[in-house]
Amino acid sequence: MTEQAEDPVTRLIRAGDSVDLDSLLWLQRPIVVFADSPADPQYHEQMERLTEGAAALLERDVIVLTDTDPSIKSALRKKLRPRGFMMVLMGKDGGVKLRKPQPWTVRELSRTIDKFPDRLREVEERRGS
Repeated sequence: MTEQAEDPVTRLIRAGDSVDLDSLLWLQRPIVVFADSPADPQYHEQMERLTEGAAALLERDVIVLTDTDPSIKSALRKKLRPRGFMMVLMGKDGGVKLRKPQPWTVRELSRTIDKFPDRLREVEERRGS
């Protein structure tokens, strides 16, 4: 058993340009973190918060996608149209559930996700099995 494969952060965070949103439909809830530079202090704060709460996010089928280069004009940027720093929470259905211009805590994100109808159904199914 390798520790690398078990590292929750490694499983949680991906470069936004390496993932097709359609491939995540009904499987994972993307959180997309945008910034105009990887040096943006809000970006660093958001990523630190998400990293610290990786286990709680993985339990909720979250994947974090990052995009810190506006010059690339990625598919994520074209679809979500960020201005500067922005954090977007999407549902498993591919819809935008939340947009925030400042960092959020994993606790705030978890509470929001836990109110989604599909999340409530998942919790019930896990209790029943």
